[in-house]
Amino acid sequence: MADSGTGRSRALLVHRAATVSVVLAAMCACASREPSPQALELSGATMGTSYRVTLPGAQRDAAAIGAAVRQALDRVDALMSTYRADSEVSRLNRHESSEPLSISAETHAVLAAAQEVSSATGGAFDITVGPLVDAWGFGPRETSAPPSAETVRGLMERTGWQKLILDARGPAVRKTVPQLRIDLSAIAKGYAVDLVAESLERMGYRRYLVEVGGEVRAAGTRADGSPWRIGVERPDSAGRSVHRILRLSDTAVATSGNYRNFREADGQRFGHVLDPRTGRPTANRVVSATVLDPSAMRADALATALLVLGETEGIALAERENLAALLLVEGADESLSEFKSPKFRAKMEDESP
Repeated sequence: MADSGTGRSRALLVHRAATVSVVLAAMCACASREPSPQALELSGATMGTSYRVTLPGAQRDAAAIGAAVRQALDRVDALMSTYRADSEVSRLNRHESSEPLSISAETHAVLAAAQEVSSATGGAFDITVGPLVDAWGFGPRETSAPPSAETVRGLMERTGWQKLILDARGPAVRKTVPQLRIDLSAIAKGYAVDLVAESLERMGYRRYLVEVGGEVRAAGTRADGSPWRIGVERPDSAGRSVHRILRLSDTAVATSGNYRNFREADGQRFGHVLDPRTGRPTANRVVSATVLDPSAMRADALATALLVLGETEGIALAERENLAALLLVEGADESLSEFKSPKFRAKMEDESP
């Protein structure tokens, strides 16, 4: 698994019209008209991307809501950013020792969720693959050529989710390989969505839509009583359009795609999502994976895992684990086909745009 953010497909927030007219930022939600006067709209920048919060009938508490949202987002950034030297994740990555390191309850919860998804997917999701991401040229520094097989083998010796040992009593974490480092970019934004949603619920709000970097969680209905409508982006590296519209209430949705962020070398094109089991870019025909789950954090991680697993393993996992999943698979002739898991069909009323 590797999803640094630039390859994350957008969740498109669709109001009554299916067209999209307002683009906030990369991996953003979009609205087809001006915000309703009956709803409070908050938006801004966070964690290297954007956020948007919509609450019907909440204008009176705008200041308090804005402060709570910002506090939750700032907390996640302070703990889990790999771009901040003072973050808890950066401190953990600098801790090149096999001795336990005390961490916050929040970071421990995200690490535990990541380990659970890693185990359930046979290692298709792995927060420790950062060195491999860098080697393939999708990190901060671009490389001129793909890594050699020998380089990949060497890097895989110091990656692997099972080399990260969690202790809930501390809470604390220990590395069995001191050089191990983690990157939570494929799960932290989903966690931020959940944290904001929980803050709103503690304030008594039961109708809201929260989006951070394309990960979405919806509760209740819109101001006019209609369901929240989220568009799944059509996989297309040349432009942006809605492939399918989902009507959401009391659930979260995340989509991961492998069709925008790619590199070419020696006449070969490869995407930014890596298979941690091989140390190489994925080589399957799943171009987009969408997961619905009560937790945006879990949906975030599972969407990336299904993209790595591919159509055969991904479909099998979705059915075995009873996941609400939608996979878009590209055929040899570049045609697009859908797989909807039984739970997705049962849970969602969906429509074409």
